[in-house]
Amino acid sequence: MGRTFNVSAACRRSQHYMVDISGKLRQIRAMVERGEYFTINRARQYGKTTTLRELGELLREDYVVVSLDFQLFGNAKFKNENIFALSFGRSFLRELKMNRPEFISECTELALETDVRQGREGFELQELFEDLSDLCGELKREAVLIIDEVDSAANNQVFLDFLAQLRGYYIQREEKPTFRSVILAGVYDIKNVKRKFTPESEHKVNSPWNIAADFLVDMSFSVRDIEGMLKEYESDHGTGMEVSRIAGLIYDYTAGYPYLVSRICKLNDERIKEGAWEKAGILEAVSIMISENNALFDSLIEKLDVFPMLRKVLYLLLFQGKELPFNPDEEAINVARMFGFIKVRNHQVVVANRIFETRIYNYFLSMPKMQSNRIYTTALQNKNQFVQNGELNMRLILEKFVVHFGELYGDQEQRFYEEDGRRYFLLYLRPIINGEGNYYIESRTRNMERTDVIVDFHGKQYVIEMKIWRGSTYHARGEEQLAEYLDYYRLKEGYMLSFNFNKKKEAGVKEIRLGEKLLIEAVV
Repeated sequence: MGRTFNVSAACRRSQHYMVDISGKLRQIRAMVERGEYFTINRARQYGKTTTLRELGELLREDYVVVSLDFQLFGNAKFKNENIFALSFGRSFLRELKMNRPEFISECTELALETDVRQGREGFELQELFEDLSDLCGELKREAVLIIDEVDSAANNQVFLDFLAQLRGYYIQREEKPTFRSVILAGVYDIKNVKRKFTPESEHKVNSPWNIAADFLVDMSFSVRDIEGMLKEYESDHGTGMEVSRIAGLIYDYTAGYPYLVSRICKLNDERIKEGAWEKAGILEAVSIMISENNALFDSLIEKLDVFPMLRKVLYLLLFQGKELPFNPDEEAINVARMFGFIKVRNHQVVVANRIFETRIYNYFLSMPKMQSNRIYTTALQNKNQFVQNGELNMRLILEKFVVHFGELYGDQEQRFYEEDGRRYFLLYLRPIINGEGNYYIESRTRNMERTDVIVDFHGKQYVIEMKIWRGSTYHARGEEQLAEYLDYYRLKEGYMLSFNFNKKKEAGVKEIRLGEKLLIEAVV
């Protein structure tokens, strides 16, 4: 159950490997059994449709389940109440007959079928719900209504009136037969659908769907979830992978985002030739994914263009290391969370996962204004000297960055170093590794004073700590923290880049030995 990755055609038997989501389904079923109406709002390709399909199969053991997809209705079906009511009734009956024809045959009178067949002009939402109520009263089992892609129609008054009818029947469920449970799924929160409205439609912003129960089921995949899928795959294929370690590595990059987990696994199964199901193969799959076009990334980038406030929030998080507390009343943060850009951890806003972070960094750094920057063009002109025998010469990169940064920006004030220093290093780094590697910021150390950049290049990792100079004592503590951090990545060599606005600083690069660790420190 869950998101899948396809096994290659060369395998002995065709099979899909899936994360087991049975525990999540049991939680959702419990909500249905309590008779709750609720929405499943998650970002694109988060496994909503797969979950609904599996849930429908599970519920059919005890309920009459009707699953509809508003994305298939089309805009014309929402033109007015009559058109929508007839279209909805027709689709409802088709699904009901397809899945449980025996329950239809038991009904003594089916007014909905008569009204839909006649297509009468006076058939609107009130008549539709009266017919649905009569049908629910006739059925031998309680009915559950599931609607996927419900936000396809969320900017339409007919849709809001439809929600109002659902609400009305739910409130009067003791007097009038209605659905046992209603489940609506989509990206936009139906309780706050104004995100999709144009200024001319402001009168529609108050959604009547204020009866919805909180949906608290975690639909992301845990390390244990991923590990279970990989164990099944390993049992069939015997790759020799360290299942627990690889599951943890996949989670580190995806934070359990279902599509990203599936895509990394699919790439390792089908496209990675050397190092598949090893650390190098996972890193190569991440690099491929970050560089490709797909519906998920296209949707993310589109949102950045449509909602300028998203760009501002993400820029503050990524380039300036701002610590943003989660505020449910802050519109930009709510939008970023709804679309899956961010998540909340310890009441602070963080980017949802490393892959999104790198893709968004690339979005900002690819803007014409960024690429015309002198530090970027300087790195682009010198990029060939930094790759030697397939590996990055990170020391040389730091040495050249110190020189070029000093030449271009050495006379800037303190505020420039604090707000723009790390951005210029990433601008310098990007054309050097572009197309052959990727990078991300370790979120646990991202703040105004310290940021760790992790670079993946041809299966090798490099850790660079970027920090603002705060005195020798603080600097020494940073060296020790970096040495400890290298243990986590099983590395012997690390790098430190300090932005020092002290006019008497000694710019340059030097080596520091801390036990078995070699730290290469650069000061600009």
